[in-house]
Formats: sequence, structure tokens, C-alpha cells
Amino acid sequence: MKTLLIIAIVLTGSLMASPNEHRDDNYRSSSYYENERGEYRDRDDRKGYSKVGVAPIRNAFYKIECGSCHFAYQPGLLPEKSWVKLMSNLENHFQTDASLEAEENKRILNYLVYNSAEKFRDYKISRKIDDSIRRDETPIAVSDTRYFKKEHRKLRRDMVEQKEVKSIANCMACHKTADKGSYEERYINIPNYGKYEND
Repeated sequence: MKTLLIIAIVLTGSLMASPNEHRDDNYRSSSYYENERGEYRDRDDRKGYSKVGVAPIRNAFYKIECGSCHFAYQPGLLPEKSWVKLMSNLENHFQTDASLEAEENKRILNYLVYNSAEKFRDYKISRKIDDSIRRDETPIAVSDTRYFKKEHRKLRRDMVEQKEVKSIANCMACHKTADKGSYEERYINIPNYGKYEND
């Protein structure tokens, strides 16, 4: 299937942004390890990336099509397998029918796949998310990844459920620069609570 997608992109020229590195499928960073209980743990390995955050969106079609209903998540927030799974079931997209025409679906999928987390491991968040997902897991929500859960572990329910936030998936409510691919702690401001520190 991967070969077919590559051929389709070359033939249609629909790729809007290309990765700056490719992943060796046998490579696994040591920033996460599996303990005796089968849990992943972060070694807080700060090596292996040169940029903070995640690569910003450079595809206007994706941003308009998906961002008109919810926050337009950067492709680097999930690995390829997650985007493929998500895009294959848009008629049941988190309890909403978000179906697209076949060509539109392919156009967006191509962008997501070729800009997914494992393609941009020089970005800190993409690397950390990719490393936190086991090979036998395919999360379709960023909030289901171990890295996301670790980073948001101190949030109380009242912080998330307040009307100004409503959902853990509403990144822009607290991450004021999320739309630019920056999720740095210094730019976090939780409505009615202020600065969030994840120490």
C-alpha cells in the first residue's frame, strides 16, 4: 500500500510538503522504554532532535477542510499508521460523519502520511510521540498517546470541562501558539487558572 501511495503522489503531484528525513523502520529511539509491566516510560532523552514543537501546517487545503470543524492538528502529531486508520473511517469520525469525496480524501491522506511523526523526528514532539507508541498500537487521537497523557497528567477535570476549554482535544484553548506548531510550556495559559507547569 505504501508503494501505491508513493506512486499516486508522483503521478498526481498532490504532495504539498515533503519530509526532510525518512525513518528506518528498524530504528527506535531510546527515549522511551518498556518496563516489566509492559508500560512505556520516558528516559527524558533530549538528544536526537534539533527543533522544538512540531512542523507547522503548510497545506491550505488540509487546513481549510479539516480546520473548519476543529483544530487542524499538525501531521507530525501522529504516525503514518494512525493517519491511514483515521482517514479510512471518516463516516464515523469521533461520532461525526466527516466523509469526503475520494479525491479529497486521497489528497489529505497523502499530505498527512508524508508529513507524519516518523518523517519529522528532528522535531521534539513528533519524536516523543512516535517513540511513545508501541508497534502494536494505532491511536487515532493524539490524546490517546502515552506522551500526551504524560504531559497532561496534572490537569484536573474542572480545568478541562470548563466552558472555555470543553475538551482535552481543544489545543488552542490553553496552548496559545499551537496553531504555529509550538506547544512550549511558557506559552500555556489555562483559562481561569493561568500558567501550567508540568514538573
